Amino acid sequence: MDLLQQALEKIESGEVELGLKKLKQAENQADHDYKFAIAEVYYELGHLKETERIIEELLALYPDEGSLIVFAAEVMIDGDKEDEAIEWLQEIQEVDPAYLQAQLLLADLYQMQSLDEVAEQKLLAAARIAPDEVIISYGLGEFYLERGDYNKSIPYLKKAVHAKNDLPNVQVELKMAEAFSASGQFEEALQYYEKGLRDQLEPHALFGYGFTAFQVGDMTLAIEQLEALKALDPDFSSLYPYLAKAFEAENRLDEAMETLKAGMSVDEYNEQLYILAGKLSFKRQAPEEGELYLRKVIALNPSNMEAVQTLAAYLKHTDQFEELAELISHTKSYGEVDPLLTWYEGSALRETEEYDEALKCYSEVADHFVEDEDFLFEYGTFLLEEGSREKALSSFIQLLKVNPDRSDVKEIVGNLQLD
Repeated sequence: MDLLQQALEKIESGEVELGLKKLKQAENQADHDYKFAIAEVYYELGHLKETERIIEELLALYPDEGSLIVFAAEVMIDGDKEDEAIEWLQEIQEVDPAYLQAQLLLADLYQMQSLDEVAEQKLLAAARIAPDEVIISYGLGEFYLERGDYNKSIPYLKKAVHAKNDLPNVQVELKMAEAFSASGQFEEALQYYEKGLRDQLEPHALFGYGFTAFQVGDMTLAIEQLEALKALDPDFSSLYPYLAKAFEAENRLDEAMETLKAGMSVDEYNEQLYILAGKLSFKRQAPEEGELYLRKVIALNPSNMEAVQTLAAYLKHTDQFEELAELISHTKSYGEVDPLLTWYEGSALRETEEYDEALKCYSEVADHFVEDEDFLFEYGTFLLEEGSREKALSSFIQLLKVNPDRSDVKEIVGNLQLD
């Protein structure tokens, strides 16, 4: 093993060519176990041809050796020979010590081919044979997690957590945290994120921790974790909307806007960042800036209804009905139909005294807004102006069902009923 050790030392010190020469010398002097170890080194270095050559040589001598077949299958997978790898792995018998490892690898292969049911059956069969084997429990937990069956994954991952010392280099706690968070069990998720991140700061886990803290309303913790992620990986663009919203929830509006602008510099086409910046600008009493952000989104994607609705609401609120009508017309030209915009179109038509067209818009969406007191008041008032007293009365009565405390509406209803 001296030559192999020397080869590894040369490679690790950067003298790769010299290391590979020593590796070749070691191979020429090697027995079969030694050659297997050399093949593993070649494989770690990415030298698949050399790895394959040695494995083929050993398989010719030991054709039924399961560990060799598994190794050969891994090399085949890296060489994009998945079907061939499956054929080899299927030859390994249950009595072979490498059988369970083969089933895990088969499950991965079938999952790669979108044959989830076959992959699941392979894992469940392995679990029946070795119910206490932690790697199988972990494999099943990870399988269900990746498939989105979060509640199914949790029992298997819990079992793996209890035996995590048998799973070196695997962050089982972080998988548990992900499963709990994705299933809405946020408090449980936080505990596992805290445990899992003690050993290693992993970007996706930091994001999950911050997101989960945000979901439970712990903005201090959310900011702490998302700031840590930003320092670790500033190009992790998904962090910026949640960090900004966490700052906003703490009424730290300037920091929220700075965060959104930083996010835009990382991902200039992220529409959500501009929408949040638009809404935040309105909140910071900078409406012109808010309008600019929203129009940027609409220029990028005219079908982004959140941006269109937000801008439309602002234009309606500020009585900019000409601009509102123009925005709605522009949106409709892209084939977008939305009840809220139809309501607002009615508002704009009412202001330009196109009453028949306004009535069509209001009537078209009346059933969508039977619980919206703003719509009911506006529609009722319009109907009253148009002389449709009975319909107006009906709208105002419905409004009082939504909000019985509207004394102004009670007065209107009382007057209409007297008449």
